Amino acid sequence: MNQTAISKPTATPHVGLVCRYCGCRHFHTVYTRRRNDGIIRRKRCRNCGQAITTREKMV
Repeated sequence: MNQTAISKPTATPHVGLVCRYCGCRHFHTVYTRRRNDGIIRRKRCRNCGQAITTREKMV
């Protein structure tokens, strides 16, 4: 009998922000400011409350 190998789907890594303190992936934006070269956002983790600053570049 010919058996075919069943391959498991490969796990794709999460794309986006992950809280470095608790590992949560849910944030809300508390502050946004436009700069000459892009946007600065201050985000707060919904689980532990730690703040993260992100910088987005305008292309």
